[in-house]
Amino acid sequence: MEEKIQKIELPYPLDALEPYYNRETLKIHYETLYTGYVNNTNKTKEKLRKARENNDYENIKCLEKELSFQGSGAILHGLFFENMGPPVPTSPSIKLMEQINKDFGSFEKFKAQFTEAAKVVEASGWCLLVWVPRFKRLEILQCEKHQNLTLWGCKPLFIIDMWEHSYFLQYKANRAEYINAFWNIVNWNVVNKRFDKIEK
Repeated sequence: MEEKIQKIELPYPLDALEPYYNRETLKIHYETLYTGYVNNTNKTKEKLRKARENNDYENIKCLEKELSFQGSGAILHGLFFENMGPPVPTSPSIKLMEQINKDFGSFEKFKAQFTEAAKVVEASGWCLLVWVPRFKRLEILQCEKHQNLTLWGCKPLFIIDMWEHSYFLQYKANRAEYINAFWNIVNWNVVNKRFDKIEK
């Protein structure tokens, strides 16, 4: 039996991100939607195990697509919840700030590019700050759904969920207001640790 993937424990109370990310939105997002991605990933992994066991690959195309979608959804949501935190000041480490300045010119230019990229994510998706080992630099990526438009081998550092469910209850269709509020609940301590773990 394959080991099931597990949900991350939310590292703060449901009301800890107020007023920038309200309790109701976080509760639905974490307890219902994220749980669904984790459960569906495990169901798909079990179907693939049975397909191998029975040498029956009639539905392999559908199952591989489902694993990519559900599994990526589970992973990205975990990273997203972890890189948020209560609205207390944190900041990029000296090393991360040096890399941001090198790759984007300044923190302000990075923030402006990330904000604008997040605003125009098509349909449902994500905006990410990633380390690209092949390029040896930071890049900002838009990701459609959970798995489209990636750079292979990139390491996600900082993520914002741009699916409508992540902001519509509180911010309606105002993506810009949601993104501006999000900057107040970034936990740079988590982002710094992710950056420190990367082999550069």
